[in-house]
Amino acid sequence: MKVLYYDCFCGISGDMNIGALLDLGVDENYLRQELSKLNLAAEYELKIKKDKKAGINGTRVDVVLKQETIGSHGHNTQKQPDMSHDHKQGHHDHRNLKDIENIINKSSLNASVKKTCLDIFMKIAEAEAKVHGSSLDEVHFHEVGAVDSIIDITGAAICLDFLKADKIIASAVQLGGGFVKCAHGIIPIPAPATIEILKDIPIKTGIVPFETTTPTGAAILAANVSTFTDNMTFSISKIGYGIGHRDLEIPNVLRVYLGSEKTNKDSEK
Repeated sequence: MKVLYYDCFCGISGDMNIGALLDLGVDENYLRQELSKLNLAAEYELKIKKDKKAGINGTRVDVVLKQETIGSHGHNTQKQPDMSHDHKQGHHDHRNLKDIENIINKSSLNASVKKTCLDIFMKIAEAEAKVHGSSLDEVHFHEVGAVDSIIDITGAAICLDFLKADKIIASAVQLGGGFVKCAHGIIPIPAPATIEILKDIPIKTGIVPFETTTPTGAAILAANVSTFTDNMTFSISKIGYGIGHRDLEIPNVLRVYLGSEKTNKDSEK
């Protein structure tokens, strides 16, 4: 059985997730080709490069917006990829859930990728609606509605479909700590939407006084991971690292493993 394992010792964000999965072996040209099916190429540029954090070599991903505007919608006043590994600012369409669903459904992405995208977006939409006391239709996504987050989430779905793991597992998720400034004021870390998404999922906090898991990263895990455990019982064949942007006291990377786990049928052979 093919297993994909997320080692979230420093959390997870959308751009770090794509970087880690590319580093694991997802074909960059395939990712770019599939993303082009969203018909949003005029609004962003995807930058991918090898980079290091704390001496660990991996892949860094940046979604650069072509139409920047002044202002901040994220949880940081500084331009940072994926909310606080890092929260973003810049081009904001403030799209609602229906707008996002239309972009995805009108694309020529395959049915599996579309479903994964919509599942991830729904996790965030439900959390935002709960936190802000509004309906799903009333939620206008400061983060998720931005083109960069659409690319992060669709990129995640494309990469997972490419790898075709039989089982996706993750460790307990490190969330970080402290406080951060966002459009609504000063809020605690983990952000309310993040912790809402991660209900019933094992978490850890406080390893650094910054946000280490974003709502996008949390939703990618919540929508796709079948088991959360720190106990790995499979053989590892490949390791990938997604490089974060902030310099921390610990390596700001997302580590992923691709491996194989024996099934009952394998044991009987």
